[in-house]
Amino acid sequence: MRKTYRVKRERDFKEIFNKGKNVANRKFVVYHLPQGRDHFRVGLSVSKKLGNAVTRNQIKRRLRHVLQELKPFLQSEDFVIIARKGVEELSYQEVYQNLLHVLKLANLFQEGETLEKES
Repeated sequence: MRKTYRVKRERDFKEIFNKGKNVANRKFVVYHLPQGRDHFRVGLSVSKKLGNAVTRNQIKRRLRHVLQELKPFLQSEDFVIIARKGVEELSYQEVYQNLLHVLKLANLFQEGETLEKES
């Protein structure tokens, strides 16, 4: 994902956490805050409790890949995705479904041509 699509600064994370709204399901928490941009920005947070560096990076790669697929359907807001315990055991398909679910709960996913994956 290009740098323009990433939330990297600590102050941006803090602003999203403090001023934004949050929704969650069993595997992810999403904090989101509307901004005046023409595209979304995303920050990823994966705790050390979920595994070693290899495991955490694998989770982040999967999340980025799902977001890349959903990119045309995402609202232009800043949001932070926090992975919860158990994400490290999910397959790519399960990560996709859980992330899509929480993005719909947060109204960040614009319905239209959905990209529902076949099992």
